[in-house]
Order: sequence, then structure tokens, then C-alpha cells
Amino acid sequence: MPDLQTYSETTNDISVSVSPEYLNQQSEPSEDRFTWAYHVHIENTGSKTIQVLTRHWKITDIKGVSHEIVGDGLIGQQPILKPSEVFKYSSGTPLSTSSGFMSGSLLLIANDGELFRAVVPSFSLDSTQQIRALH
Repeated sequence: MPDLQTYSETTNDISVSVSPEYLNQQSEPSEDRFTWAYHVHIENTGSKTIQVLTRHWKITDIKGVSHEIVGDGLIGQQPILKPSEVFKYSSGTPLSTSSGFMSGSLLLIANDGELFRAVVPSFSLDSTQQIRALH
């Protein structure tokens, strides 16, 4: 895997890092189809055991068109993380434009019954098809 930009945020002792990766082989720019993988690393840096209940993603393309995804858990799981444990997964998203961004949150429950959200940092989806101007 090439060196990827990593975006990180810590909320309520839950550290979430995301590394997006443009998938050139799965994209078809001539058909306005651009595809990314994103690799997520969640670490429980606190003293309570927590469980991921739901996810909420907002995906926005370069034209400002957004859609949201809300669902149970992550990749079909509702992982439980004891203190110092890590959960990693990868997923993907298509866009009809050559760039955009994603952001989101996770709804978690602690072993004492406390419900709270952990922020998933906003991260950029940049393809190799982008036209960049140098100033």
C-alpha cells in the first residue's frame, strides 16, 4: 500500500484515524466513476470497555452533492473494545466526481451504560484525475 494521508480525531478517549486511498483500477473517469477505499483505525484509549453500535457517514462530492449513510456497526460487526484495544477495517465509496470528502461519527456505549458519539475526522477524497493549479 502506498504512503497514505492519515486524518485523526480523539473524542471521549476514542481515537479514530482514517487513511483514504484512490482506487485507480476500480475507477472509470470517462464514465464519471471514481472509487476510494478508506482504512479506519479505532483505538480505545480510555479506561472503560466500549461497543460500537452505529455509524453515520456524510459523503460530499466536489459539486457539493451529499448523501448520508447510517447503519448498525461497522462492516457487519458491532465491535467491543476493552481499554487499549484496537479495531481496524477497510471499506470503500464511489463518487461521480474526481474529488470530495467524507466525515462522520460512531455511536458507542460504554460498559457503564453511557451512550456517546466519537467523531470520525473529515477526510479528503482526491483522485489522480484532479486538475491542480500551481500558484
